[in-house]
Amino acid sequence: MTRKIDQFDVRLLRELQLDAGLSQRDLAQKIGLSQNACWRRLKALEDDGIIAGRTIRVARHKVELGLVVFVMVRTRHHSTSWLKTFRTHVSSIPDITDFFRIGGDYDYMLKIVTRDMISYDAVYQRLIEAVELESVTSYFAMEAIEEQRPLTIHPHR
Repeated sequence: MTRKIDQFDVRLLRELQLDAGLSQRDLAQKIGLSQNACWRRLKALEDDGIIAGRTIRVARHKVELGLVVFVMVRTRHHSTSWLKTFRTHVSSIPDITDFFRIGGDYDYMLKIVTRDMISYDAVYQRLIEAVELESVTSYFAMEAIEEQRPLTIHPHR
């Protein structure tokens, strides 16, 4: 059975998405619970797999990762073996930060975060080398207006 999410859980998850480095004391204070009650909720959310890990956000431009590219992929192949090979191949390319199978005119969408056009071309060459793709279309981000926004979580009714 899935855990029922209440308002305290929603606030706890929101605060952690904004700053996963909060101390137990600060987190408890922000959501209005005792440290023990906050810890029990946090542990339950982790045990239930709702909290899947804790990460930090890196300012891309501060580490010279200024190019974001959205790549749309179309294929004629839809077999299980092709898909397994494609997934393994894409997952082996570290510059690909997000990878989705989608509906519509394209079959897959990738988000690539890299240094510059030369680096992107190296990723592109690596992407197309291992599997046959019908088309690969790239869209280059000009500006990140909103990026890595926290998920909006609602209590269960």
